[in-house]
Amino acid sequence: MLEYSGIGGILILVLDIWAIVSIIGSRESTGAKVLWTLLVLLLPIVGFVIWFVAGPRSSGRTV
Repeated sequence: MLEYSGIGGILILVLDIWAIVSIIGSRESTGAKVLWTLLVLLLPIVGFVIWFVAGPRSSGRTV
């Protein structure tokens, strides 16, 4: 199993949290949100890259 440690591990954690917050804030269906979140959690680096390229974006609220 691949271990993440030090600054690289913290960076991956921060990016994954950002992705999950964005996924939850998106307008996608609940099922899609769950699948994207599982992808990011189970495959931290690959899942983040796939989400960054093709995933749902958070709904930007404009006033």
